[in-house]
Amino acid sequence: MLTERIGEIAALGTALLWSLTYVQFTLAVRSLGPARLNRLRLLIALGFLFCTHAVVFHTPVPFDAEAERWAWLIVSGVVGFTISDALLFSALLRLGAHRTSMVTALIPVVSALLAWAVFGERLTATQIGGSLATLSGIAVVISARPNSEGVRRNGLWIGVLFALGTVVTQSIRYILSKRGMAGDFPALSANTMQILAATVAAWIPAVLRKDVRRSFEALAKDHVLTPTVGGAMAGPFLGVTLSMVALTRASVGTASTLMALVPVFLLPFSHFVLKERITLRAILGTGLAVGGVAFLFLG
Repeated sequence: MLTERIGEIAALGTALLWSLTYVQFTLAVRSLGPARLNRLRLLIALGFLFCTHAVVFHTPVPFDAEAERWAWLIVSGVVGFTISDALLFSALLRLGAHRTSMVTALIPVVSALLAWAVFGERLTATQIGGSLATLSGIAVVISARPNSEGVRRNGLWIGVLFALGTVVTQSIRYILSKRGMAGDFPALSANTMQILAATVAAWIPAVLRKDVRRSFEALAKDHVLTPTVGGAMAGPFLGVTLSMVALTRASVGTASTLMALVPVFLLPFSHFVLKERITLRAILGTGLAVGGVAFLFLG
C-alpha cells in the first residue's frame, strides 16, 4: 500500500523538509548574507549528492547522460538554484520565513500558467477560482502589520519583490526540469546535475571578487555552520530529490498541492523557533492560500 503512495509520501516529506530549510536558512542568512549563504549551501549539498550518487550509480555524476539532457538541467539548475535561491534568501532576510513561504505558494499557480502558455494545458473555472483564492490568502498575510521579528514596513515590499522573483524563476525551473527528466531519468541524477551547474555559477562571482576565503571563514562560526549544513541537507539535497520523486511518481496536481503545504508546516516552526508572532489572520490567510492551490490542481 505504501509503495502505491510513494509519490504522495515524497511530496509530504518535501514540504516538511522545505519547512525546516526555511527556518535554518532564515537563521543563517542574518550572519552570512544572501550571496555567501547561497554558494556555501550549494557546495555542501553538492558534496552530499556526489557521495550519494557514487553509492547508488557508482559515479559522482551521470557521465553517460545525453548532451541535450545536460543542457536542459544545467539551465534549470542555474535558474532554479543560483538565481532563484539568491532571491529567496534576500526575501527571507526582509520578510521572515512564514511571509516568504506565503508568497512562494504562488509557484504552483505560476507553473500552471506557464504550462498553459507553453504546453497549451487548459485552466478550468475552478482552477482559476483556486488561483484567485491563493492570491487572496497571500494578500491577507502580507498586508498585516510587520511582526515581532523586526520586519520594517519600508523593507516589506522589497522583500515581496524578491519573493516574487523566486516564484517566477522556480516556476521556470519546474518546466525545464520536466523537459530534462523526460524518459524516466533518475531524480537523483537530475538533481546532481542541476546542483553541479548551480554551484559552479554561484562560485564564479566569489572567485572574481576574491571572496572565497572570507566565505569559508564566515561559515566556520558555530552559529552559522549548523543551520547552513542542516539547511543544505534538508533543502537542495533531500528536499529537491524527494520533490522530483513526487513529480514522477504522483500526478503533478497532487504532488504540487502537497508540496504547497510548506506555509502550514511553518506556522509552529515560525512561532517556536523564530519567535514570530502568528496571528489568527496569518492562520486564516495560510489556509485560504493552500486551499486555493488544492482547488487549482484537484478541482
